[in-house]
Amino acid sequence: MPLKMKAAIYTGDPKLEIREVDVPKVASNEILVKIAACGVCHTDEGYLEGVPTFKKPPIILGHEPSGQVVEVGKGVKTFQEGDTVLIPPVLTCGTCFYCRNGRETLCRNQLMLGNHIDGAFAEYIAVPSKDIVKLPKGLPLIESAIISDAVATPYHAVFNRAKAKPGDIAVVIGCGGVGINVVQMLKAAGATIIAIDLQEAKLQLAKELGAHVTINPKDEDPKKILKSTFPRVDLVFEVVGNPKTQQMGFNLLSPGGKLVLVGYSPKKWDGVFSGKVMFRELEIIGSLGCPPSDFERVIHLVKEGKISLKPLVTARFPLDRINDAFDELRNGKGIRTVITINGD
Repeated sequence: MPLKMKAAIYTGDPKLEIREVDVPKVASNEILVKIAACGVCHTDEGYLEGVPTFKKPPIILGHEPSGQVVEVGKGVKTFQEGDTVLIPPVLTCGTCFYCRNGRETLCRNQLMLGNHIDGAFAEYIAVPSKDIVKLPKGLPLIESAIISDAVATPYHAVFNRAKAKPGDIAVVIGCGGVGINVVQMLKAAGATIIAIDLQEAKLQLAKELGAHVTINPKDEDPKKILKSTFPRVDLVFEVVGNPKTQQMGFNLLSPGGKLVLVGYSPKKWDGVFSGKVMFRELEIIGSLGCPPSDFERVIHLVKEGKISLKPLVTARFPLDRINDAFDELRNGKGIRTVITINGD
């Protein structure tokens, strides 16, 4: 009889169901990971609100996990039982044009946890070993779950897409679970950082983690403050996913500036004046996830203390209270919530 595990199942209804399902069997190229924690992301909430998943429900959501290897496939040589690991949200093929040319985030055969395949709101998950990353000793297993998306995605946006460098003047619009780490990555890059958000608590944390100036648009006009305080704006990161804030970011750019779109919006944004883009040599750049090949660099920044994790995990819920965790997310509370599964 197959071994059983608990998992949070998305059936098409906004409320997840806790069910007993079979523990996944391990293929030759796979490892079985006992999940310690998995972050709760707005992408998951989007599925609950009707954004379709590639794998039709029922499906296990969750794409930001950490855990421990408990079984190794016959063909796997790089892991052993007991290894603590981080699982990237997107697993890549390694053979398509984009993977072979260093653009793994655009992999044509990608498999996203909790979208193309079952995810990590479960006690165990079986995944191909190719993209999995070992966690060094000393990093907290529970908090490290958020590296997978909330920390790695900002790394790609700041270093690979924006190519931020020391002396850049950068604006971050939205200081939630991803935006706050754009702030941290910009600090690591040596930029001057202006953080914009509607919540004072998030602005305060942004200041603690590296922002030089914070602006609440409810109280102040960001454009006026930036114009009177800084000689230019080189980079703007929009991490909200809203046409209004995308337009705000575009309007803040100085000649030669880059607008990096990190937040996803299903709505069209019609505010781009192409003449302005041309005459001022502006750039509008999309940024999606992070290549698995960069995860060791991201983990190195955490290990060296350049990126903080503990202030970011503001709530923990056990698996059987996962719907309460999503309610907290919808209400805009905290920075990052994690589901603790086989952890504390």
